[in-house]
Amino acid sequence: MVRGFPLRPLRRLCLGWGGETAGGFCNRMEQDLMPFKPNLVTTCYGMNDGGYRAFDDGIGKRYREPMEKIVAACKKAGATVLVGSPGCVDLNSWRGQADVYNQNLAKLRDIARDVAKAADMPFANVHDVLMDVMKKAKAEYGEKYHVCGGDGVHPSANGQLVMAYAFLKAMGFDGDLGTITVDLAGKAAATGGHKVVASDAGKVELESTRYPFCLFGDEKSPDSQRGILPFLPFNQDLNRLVLVVKGLKTDNAKVTSGKAEKTFARADPEKGVNLADAFLDNPFADPFRKVDRAVATKQGYETWLIKDFNRMVRGIENQVKDDAEAQAAVKTLKAKLLANHDTLAKAVREAFVPVKHTLTVQAE
Repeated sequence: MVRGFPLRPLRRLCLGWGGETAGGFCNRMEQDLMPFKPNLVTTCYGMNDGGYRAFDDGIGKRYREPMEKIVAACKKAGATVLVGSPGCVDLNSWRGQADVYNQNLAKLRDIARDVAKAADMPFANVHDVLMDVMKKAKAEYGEKYHVCGGDGVHPSANGQLVMAYAFLKAMGFDGDLGTITVDLAGKAAATGGHKVVASDAGKVELESTRYPFCLFGDEKSPDSQRGILPFLPFNQDLNRLVLVVKGLKTDNAKVTSGKAEKTFARADPEKGVNLADAFLDNPFADPFRKVDRAVATKQGYETWLIKDFNRMVRGIENQVKDDAEAQAAVKTLKAKLLANHDTLAKAVREAFVPVKHTLTVQAE
């Protein structure tokens, strides 16, 4: 459950523009957002609003006023607004004085928090989470390991996961993806979108319609989400597919998930092991990649549709406002492009297929 929104098929749309400010979106939201009649809107402005210099009252005013207008307009339209704070700049890779600009962004964080509170809307503190994780990661990997991007502003996969964590926590997700229980003296059972197809002597065949979030890449690279996991409780808080083992009479248990295997001390599987965290290489990885590619294709189309086509078509509509035939042609074109978007959204849903996999528990 996401603050009153049940887990059901949702229509999602990416409306962000690179380099934009809160004022920029405020000026176009009536044309670009409101026609879609949103139920939930997320914002993450502030990085560009700060002007990449020290904070002053003018910066705060130019950020606060459009943020208040955005939230008020969405609230009036019946939408919940999850107000996200700006992030921060990297302490080492950013070209300017990181401490000075991060102080600016912290001021904008406070304004975003106040805007959300005044409108009784949820708030995602992206700034503090990024800062905390960045400091911990650099202490471990060295200063050259960037969390807020090689340019200091645009995070790679590691920082993107941190930002996603902040928003998902603010949405109220509990991270429970289901539990698989293996009784070495009896039958297996599963909950939360996972079905036991067959089980025998610790070997369980499953069919899962709920995926854990899969993480890829070299753990030492900022382009990988894996390296940030020791400093961010993403799997613990938001990505828990739990294995519980009963009837274990030995000190250890060897667990095999797909092609990977691990040995655990007895107390761990008896209490519950998070398979999503213990097995980063797992049977869901390839299906997850297919869904991820379909999502990326859809989002790329959305960026073109909102940033390029919508802006262009508004100019065309102004030019042909007295030409009924031309207006009809524009309307037809818009309908066809929205139909294309629906097709891409359908492709995402169809990429999400049940995963059949095997889990084995052996006493050691």
